[in-house]
Amino acid sequence: MKPFEIEVPLRKLVCHYPDPVLLLQVAHQGGQVAREAIARLWLSEGIPSVFCICPAIYDSLRCWIAERLEVNVKEIGLVGSAQLGKSLDPKKLGALFADDESDLDLFIVSRDLFKKLKEDFESWSADVEHQRFDFGQFDAEKHERRFWKYNLKHNPENIRRGFIDAKKIPAFPNYPTAKKIQKTMEHLILKLKNTKDAPKPKKASIRCYISWDSFVQQNSLNLKELAQKVTRHL
Repeated sequence: MKPFEIEVPLRKLVCHYPDPVLLLQVAHQGGQVAREAIARLWLSEGIPSVFCICPAIYDSLRCWIAERLEVNVKEIGLVGSAQLGKSLDPKKLGALFADDESDLDLFIVSRDLFKKLKEDFESWSADVEHQRFDFGQFDAEKHERRFWKYNLKHNPENIRRGFIDAKKIPAFPNYPTAKKIQKTMEHLILKLKNTKDAPKPKKASIRCYISWDSFVQQNSLNLKELAQKVTRHL
């Protein structure tokens, strides 16, 4: 019987929260096989670093979100510095998750939620195309409005790749799933602020994937791009 074959660089990752530089080096040296393993093991599983003081808070958080968005609690996870403890962003590589400065980057793997968000985006896109949506009407949304035209252009490509960011759809009544997610994230921030031993993030957002394959593929690609940027400067 042949043994399991492990990419040599992956043997360097032996802890739950590896050093960001080492993780990106392994992602670069180990190629796609290593990047996909990192996406599955280190980016989507286990107790996130920011909830190590009291892991039960993370479970309660996921149950609370699952109930409101009608998804399975096991479909909800965290990525970014909240998951690993330190940032992989080359501009702030190794920076610790910081209360009131860092964001909670949540993800949900749900075909049904993905479909609802896709329908919201398509409704918004059609409203703009048929001039049922006035960009200049929403003075209270000036900050977000700067990104609307960009999001209208680029969301279709993201959808084809199997993911969509809820925050990239206006949270208006005509787009009920995007609105529900934004309200859920706003309430989440308030609940965490009032919870002992919980992180106190500045904002929280949700990226929805149509499948686990889409999650792994997209995060593998993200790791490849981050690793290339970092290794050029090492």
